[in-house]
Amino acid sequence: MQRLLRSPNAWIAALALVLALALLGQRGIWDPDEGRYTNAALHMLDSGNWLEPHRSEEVGHWTKPPLTYWAIASSVAVFGHNPWAARLPAALSYLLCAWLAWKMAKRLAPGSETQAAAIFATMLFPFGAAQLITTDYVLAACEALALWGFVEARFGKAAHARRWLALMWAGFGLAFLAKGPPGLVPLLAVFAFDALTTSRHADGGVRPRALQWWALPWFAAIALPWYALVTARNPGLLDYFLGAEVLDRIASNDFNRHGEWYGWLTIYAPTLLLGTLPWTPALWRWLRGLPAALRAWRTRPGRDADRSGLLLALWVALPLLVFCLSRSRLPLYVLPLFVPLALLAARQRHAEQRALPRWRWLLAWAAVLLALEFAAAWWPTHKDARAWAEAIRARAPGPITQVDIVDDMARYGLHLHLGASVEKLSLGNPPHPRFNPEYDEDVTDEVGDDYDPDAIWFTKQDNFAKVDAHLRALGFATVVQGTPYEGRVIFRVRPLAGAR
Repeated sequence: MQRLLRSPNAWIAALALVLALALLGQRGIWDPDEGRYTNAALHMLDSGNWLEPHRSEEVGHWTKPPLTYWAIASSVAVFGHNPWAARLPAALSYLLCAWLAWKMAKRLAPGSETQAAAIFATMLFPFGAAQLITTDYVLAACEALALWGFVEARFGKAAHARRWLALMWAGFGLAFLAKGPPGLVPLLAVFAFDALTTSRHADGGVRPRALQWWALPWFAAIALPWYALVTARNPGLLDYFLGAEVLDRIASNDFNRHGEWYGWLTIYAPTLLLGTLPWTPALWRWLRGLPAALRAWRTRPGRDADRSGLLLALWVALPLLVFCLSRSRLPLYVLPLFVPLALLAARQRHAEQRALPRWRWLLAWAAVLLALEFAAAWWPTHKDARAWAEAIRARAPGPITQVDIVDDMARYGLHLHLGASVEKLSLGNPPHPRFNPEYDEDVTDEVGDDYDPDAIWFTKQDNFAKVDAHLRALGFATVVQGTPYEGRVIFRVRPLAGAR
């Protein structure tokens, strides 16, 4: 026990656990993204349908594959309906990435493994993302698992290489279930590395290439059954996946995600520069030495002499190039790159014979990170679903089984905080595509077929008169509940006397 307590690895693990879990449930669910993912997971629990993600009883949620929803739903089922449980899969993915950084550093730069885990765990962006409910951390963990398999296959014992390649392809299968084709982007680095290096290593062992005859069937057995089932049950879904969710995100700015020619610079440059703090200087030093490394890698002997440096450089550069060329750009898209960035920073510091900073420095930085997280929890924002739930309960006593939001931003986070289903309604009758429509239903259908006396409604104050007139024309009255909140009128709907 004393030996364990003296181990730097044990203290780094303890630090990572505190950073991951200490304040995980401190703030409420933030809409729209956290609410959307949590809502889909809760619908799986409510309905028992874990195959087809839904955002409401009527409308499926097909923007992402189901792995993250499965993880959130499982966590909530075990730990209860609370933000801590909903965020736990992201926190566990953060911890898994830190551990995998340790494992890969042990192979790629022996002696740097403790630094690699510490660097990943304390980088600003990976820490901050671990407090968010998104698909990107689950994806990052799956990709890191896949690359660990490849690292062990190419840098470990030759006798076990094929087993590790099986892990690699399983990891990519899970990545495909987490985010679809973007989960396979690191394969570019794997295939490029195989093409640029020889299969024979200095120890005399021959390592198999990544692409084996069994690899694609094994990958398909993990990645494709869900896609096959849901596309068979939902005609037209395959076209939607390939068109809207793949081609449109890559080639168009239809999603308004910084698709301008300079968008890659405005999004990814600050994310990488600030997100790697406080370890950015080590990466700058690596970057300054990269031209010399490129000159050495021009020849086969040079590439084979520094295989680990080549693999890490490819793992960062090729996916980043794809993200820059794509016209859909968000900071979280590059989250999976922070594992190889942590490995590069650790490798650079190890080569320079720099040890970990003193513990008082690491603890001070960890305190800063936790203080930032605590401040975010108390930062006033209209996106906080917990605050909305408290405001609704204060104004509308009695049971609430559903929340109907008319011509306003969907606040699906209320599903967790109120225990009620949430629907976004249109006042008119806009186009309603089968997959990913803007609205779940329109007001006329909601009160005509699905009228629920225990539902709570709200809309913007300047839109309330139109909503009231429309409902009266349908034979319903609005009953305002208390004062407006965040510029929205909260009300219930009741049939007019003699109207029903």
